[in-house]
Amino acid sequence: MSDAAAGTPETPPPSPWERERPARARVTPAREPLSRERIVEAAFVVLDRSGLDKLSMRQVASELDVAVSALYAYVRSKDDLLELMYTRQFASFTLPEPDPERWQEQVRDYARSWRRILLSHRDMARISMAHVPFTAELLPYVEALLAIFRTAGLPDRIAAEAGDLISTYIDGFVLEEGMWQDRAAEQAGGTLARPDWREMADEMQNYFASLPEGDFPHLRALSGSMVTESSDERFDIGLEIILRGLASYLPDRGA
Repeated sequence: MSDAAAGTPETPPPSPWERERPARARVTPAREPLSRERIVEAAFVVLDRSGLDKLSMRQVASELDVAVSALYAYVRSKDDLLELMYTRQFASFTLPEPDPERWQEQVRDYARSWRRILLSHRDMARISMAHVPFTAELLPYVEALLAIFRTAGLPDRIAAEAGDLISTYIDGFVLEEGMWQDRAAEQAGGTLARPDWREMADEMQNYFASLPEGDFPHLRALSGSMVTESSDERFDIGLEIILRGLASYLPDRGA
């Protein structure tokens, strides 16, 4: 006797929409395509975290989770990458129209902006001084600075030297700031931090004031003035010394 005959309903076959279907394939989010821009961004991450000495193509590839060989379709070498990084930093840099009545103010703005850009990432001054040559992308900035000097009336020889002098001053100043920052990081157990300039200034001033007056009369006398209130103030004072010196070469010796 069947179950149906006994009053027990048979289990109906599964309906078409209830039949077992193959498991849906798992969808993996598409990986963002590799590009030169992504490589440069990853390089900045590595640079800020580890510094220039530890920046390598392999570290950048690891940051992007790709094989190091994949980078070379977009970047020829580490030097090429450093050049791309440096050039990218100045993409938004504003080039002023030379104004002979405001040439000193324009140079101040130029130098302060250049310094801010170099300070925006770790070891950029080292990259500037040691790795980046004059390139087609960077030449307009050099041209703009020289135009300010020549339009102001500086002799050509002085204008040419002034361009190099200003660039070297900015690079060297920021390089020193980076060294102090690295030292502060070491003292903080590896945590990258800006040094306490006021604390450093007090230590140096106290040291100079404690020197034997008979041997170091000028250091003692100037101990209160040897160190400025901030790194910004120190940068501006050095820049002012350079500008006043350049102004002395103008035909009318005016500023």
